[in-house]
Amino acid sequence: MPFDPVALGSAIRTRRLSLPLTQAELAERLNVSAQAVSLWERGETTPDIALLPDLACILNTSVDMLLGSPGSHYRRRITVGDMQQAIGCILRLRELLGPEHFMYRTMADALDQRMNSRIEAALANENTMDAYVCEALLACMEQGDWVDMTDVSKHIRNEKARAYTLARMQTLGMK
Repeated sequence: MPFDPVALGSAIRTRRLSLPLTQAELAERLNVSAQAVSLWERGETTPDIALLPDLACILNTSVDMLLGSPGSHYRRRITVGDMQQAIGCILRLRELLGPEHFMYRTMADALDQRMNSRIEAALANENTMDAYVCEALLACMEQGDWVDMTDVSKHIRNEKARAYTLARMQTLGMK
């Protein structure tokens, strides 16, 4: 498969915006100009190969993912069931230790900050739990995990959460 600088630029832009970082902030962290980042994102030039590992690290992804390498560029496969089970483990920790225990609070607070929502609010009903599971799956995909769109279609009951997630998955290149 030939290298596609436009696809690389698009991947850089998508990842940068998801963090969110400005072009100037990304440039500063890589010790390049904001103009260089702009040119990369438009596919007019490409980053020096020596910058790719640092670029991938800053963008919380892999070099393979940025380059759009076919095949095994995903870290792992995550299913809706896996995510529901993981969230269930956090809830079980809350039950075992209590909502104010430092271990539970540390995890819940970190998730609340990363997910820009409250895990305890997600537990209120099935619809909010579905939305939380979808947000968690999208965060995993942004980190280089693979999620099957069919799995989301089958197992997410909240129509809005499902539609939003499937649309975002397409922009992330999932099939």
